[in-house]
Amino acid sequence: MIDTTEFGDLLKEKGFSFYSGVPCSFLKDLINYAINDCRYYMAANEGDAVAICSGAYLAGHKSVVLMQNSGLTNAVSPLTSLNFIFKIPVLGFVSLRGETGIPDEPQHELTGVTTTQQLDLMQVNWEYLSSDLNEAKNQLIRADEYISKKETFFFVVKKDTFSKTLLREQNLQYSANILVDPKKGVDELPTRKEVLEKLCQIRDIKTLFLATTGKTGRELYDIEDSPNHLYMVGSMGCISSLAMGVAEGATNMDVVAIDGDGSLLMRLGALTTIGYYHPSNLLHILLDNNAHDSTGGQLTVSHNVDFVSLAAASGYPVAKYIHHLDELEKYYFEWKNNKRLTFLKIRISKGSKTEPGRPGIKPWQVAERLMKYIHEHN
Repeated sequence: MIDTTEFGDLLKEKGFSFYSGVPCSFLKDLINYAINDCRYYMAANEGDAVAICSGAYLAGHKSVVLMQNSGLTNAVSPLTSLNFIFKIPVLGFVSLRGETGIPDEPQHELTGVTTTQQLDLMQVNWEYLSSDLNEAKNQLIRADEYISKKETFFFVVKKDTFSKTLLREQNLQYSANILVDPKKGVDELPTRKEVLEKLCQIRDIKTLFLATTGKTGRELYDIEDSPNHLYMVGSMGCISSLAMGVAEGATNMDVVAIDGDGSLLMRLGALTTIGYYHPSNLLHILLDNNAHDSTGGQLTVSHNVDFVSLAAASGYPVAKYIHHLDELEKYYFEWKNNKRLTFLKIRISKGSKTEPGRPGIKPWQVAERLMKYIHEHN
């Protein structure tokens, strides 16, 4: 059995002090250590945890994601279409619930025999974490070498690997909505491109734009390719969690997550995590056209969802409905001048006047230059 504190301190020495995850009984002692002695962010699901850690890495922090193997499937999208293609490494610990020959709950039967196969299919480097501390130290050295090469590495953790670590008393904080401003007028319905053009006009050098996958990122690239932009090309639903990780890691930068209705609907739980931690330097903008525009215009259910009230109920201090571009500019500068986590929702028109191109720069190059930009301006 590994002494959890000693192993956790070794992780710290290697620079790993930023954690996010979802609890598992096999990992509870390492999770307790992270909560007690590091920066640990409770995620609504494993995919969000991976995205949060990925954002922290972009901001210059080596990060650790913790999950049960049943939750590994929830993390497939970011691991394959965010971490792999953007070359954003995370160090992962995944439990081996359902290990052959060890009695466990029936829901772990299949995941127990497929955990390592899943990692292999995703081309994720992995090892079974040794219960011998000296060997585990050597494994950690090897894992850190993969991280230095911008490759994700996972430890597969068997039952009773970590020694008991008591969780210190947790003082939960509260984040209450201060201002909610619902719809009260006629929607101007600007195009997506017009909204993005307005944002580019009013942005300064201390502000980062992280755009969700599909036409949002593509049109932002068409308008202006800049080193303080990130164009998500996969991991639908993860842009807000990624932005939160960046905002928590680069506290001297302003971070704007430009989301879409289909994207946000896919991972609504992220609102609760972001609202709880409420980074004041994060602005979450929702462009809602009630459609999956990038895949042919199929309708979403956003017309039936009050996103502003959801954000307010999730703890966003400020949540506002935006009716036109002048309001967008006004409330953007209100956020800049009086920093509080803010959610802005604006209805936009469906479609694009012209089909946007695709970024002529590789995703890993986008990530690399964004990291450099943050390092130079944070």
